[in-house]
Amino acid sequence: RRDFTVNAMALELTADSPTLVDPHGGAVDLLTRTLRTPLAPEVSFGDDPLRMLRAARFIAGLQATPVPELVAAVTAMKGRLEIVSAERIRDELDKLMTLPHPTAGLWFAIDTGLADEFLPELPMMRLEQDPIHRHKDVLTHTLAVMENVRPPAEQPPDRPAFDFRRTRLAALFHDVGKPRTRGYQQGKGVTFHHHDAVGARMTRKRLEALRYSNDDVQAITELVALHLRFHTYAMGWTDSAVRRYVRDAGPLLQELNVLTRCDCTTRNEKKALMLSRRMDDLEARIADLAAHEELAAIRPELDGAEVMAQLGVSPGPVVGKALAFLLEIRLDEGLLGDDEIRSRLNSWWLTEHKE
Repeated sequence: RRDFTVNAMALELTADSPTLVDPHGGAVDLLTRTLRTPLAPEVSFGDDPLRMLRAARFIAGLQATPVPELVAAVTAMKGRLEIVSAERIRDELDKLMTLPHPTAGLWFAIDTGLADEFLPELPMMRLEQDPIHRHKDVLTHTLAVMENVRPPAEQPPDRPAFDFRRTRLAALFHDVGKPRTRGYQQGKGVTFHHHDAVGARMTRKRLEALRYSNDDVQAITELVALHLRFHTYAMGWTDSAVRRYVRDAGPLLQELNVLTRCDCTTRNEKKALMLSRRMDDLEARIADLAAHEELAAIRPELDGAEVMAQLGVSPGPVVGKALAFLLEIRLDEGLLGDDEIRSRLNSWWLTEHKE
């Protein structure tokens, strides 16, 4: 009672020469890239409803075409997925998302209605971004962005490695807030104001429902929340703005930069080249600042103990206020040196003391 015929083969090793045991024609199905179940699909999926989601993975991984009766069974039985634990669904989704090309499997899940059972936000994105100019719909764009996120081995050798799985999931969720924020503004057309913030909240809720780890939830949600930040970038960004971008991205800087590059799916080569050059410029500026400053962990030049010693105060809220003041200086002006930063702190303290 295996899941699919391509998985229902074995080698008989006890004979003089290995013999293929293939009672259900799996070898032919593998060669013709056909996905079918050994038994009636209703029986196979009844044994374990997770097999319906696994079918999506095999369709994507083998570039296989499901037989009509398999598609019909998934469409009819999709509700049975509710008896499968969230953890098993999560693990199967991760396997699908880390395939080189998951899109065909995701479309299968969407078209059969299976996605409604574990990722209902996905089919909700089937809406046009701009009905007047008929730009690509949100779902098609989303899947294109997700496909653009390539495994680290396929990235240019001059770019650092990144968390492929998390970045793929962030790409899948990055525009999930658009259906809820879609509006129309005279002279501007369709708008999606604050879809990054709304999408981040929706992403957190869905990932928690799928029992992703706290670290996964936090990282992927943060990437969704930050995915528009780069689009405010222009060649005139100050060093302070670059530092804040790095500070806000934190350990997710590489993942955020990869997601940002992959979010450009325009067919306008001139526009795509412009966006790529802007990203190149930002990364060059980050590298330049990092060569002179400790950008990996931006923090005030003085720590809490040094602040208390300098001001002669005990632990309390005032120390936190002082550190916040020093962090703003660090972000705005970079490293100033011990003498200058202590002088600034003293001046701030005198002003605070007067108040």
